Amino acid sequence: MPLSRIWSMLSADMAIDLGTANTLVYVKGRGIVLNEPSVVAVERGSDHALAVGAEAKSMLGRAPENIEVIRPLKDGVIEKVGIAEEMLRAFIQRAQGRKAFVRPRAVIAVPSEINESDERAVRDSAENAGVREVYIITEPMAAAIGVGLPVEKPAGNMVIDIGGGTTDVAVIALSGIVARTSIKVGGDEMNEAVSLDIKKKHNMLIGEQAAEAIKIAIGSAHPNGIEDEEIEVKGRDLVEGIPKTARVSSTEIRQALREPVDEIIRGVKRTLEETPPELAADIVDRGIVMTGGGALLRGLDIYLRERTNLPINVVEDPLTCVVLGAGKVLDDLEKFEKVLLKRDRR
Repeated sequence: MPLSRIWSMLSADMAIDLGTANTLVYVKGRGIVLNEPSVVAVERGSDHALAVGAEAKSMLGRAPENIEVIRPLKDGVIEKVGIAEEMLRAFIQRAQGRKAFVRPRAVIAVPSEINESDERAVRDSAENAGVREVYIITEPMAAAIGVGLPVEKPAGNMVIDIGGGTTDVAVIALSGIVARTSIKVGGDEMNEAVSLDIKKKHNMLIGEQAAEAIKIAIGSAHPNGIEDEEIEVKGRDLVEGIPKTARVSSTEIRQALREPVDEIIRGVKRTLEETPPELAADIVDRGIVMTGGGALLRGLDIYLRERTNLPINVVEDPLTCVVLGAGKVLDDLEKFEKVLLKRDRR
């Protein structure tokens, strides 16, 4: 038996969707074993992690001066290398669930337009966190494989993956990306748009988690079939500096979300303009597949259909498509060798 196969049997090889908002880990033979916020709480001025994941996220906006709560990824790439390594190390240890005899291999999903230095940062961080071999796949390719699209065929498959920090739009054929657009707009920008709107219209400051909760509760991209709703929002009065309560409507939040949603639409149209006519014809027949957490925004598929005149398909569980696709690649690296990024490591 080859040594590589023996190592594979002794290690918990994994696929990682290293997202700006959340990190998901798939372990070979076990499926998805971890889904945690990409957040780390550290001692201020150091990279020493005090809490990682959901525990760290619960500290956002509540931590004392000596604790800094950090999201080490921004716009889909690593911004704070040392803290990202701490986070990955913690997630890998949790995913393994036991002390492995051999360090694992990992397939890691990254934005489609990642540059060489950012890709190297991902590789180095993973290796320093305990990974033996690192394979890189783009998020839209992983998402397409995750939902079962025939990426190896000479037919056009279009995927929109809306994550926390980026939206990746790609047309895929013959195991490669033919046309793509990666924009730094995703769930985080939607949350920020909600927060700024409430600040402007209600003279009130709310936290990041509150903005996200409002978006999930009453946010939408299209009014079709959605009754106007109102919810109570709590924050701090910007004039008097004391706690304040206001009521916001779903119509108000939909208007606040219009700019980031329209930016995603513009990215889709740019990609379609770059798509060869033969593949564009396939997309007319097959439609566009929408994945990622942002795909859960109510009415987004309807709005996108109206703006592109193309069928839009939101998959059943858009949050897990990328990591499941990376997991399929991990399970058969030889079959999917062509979809992996190959850059000179020297």
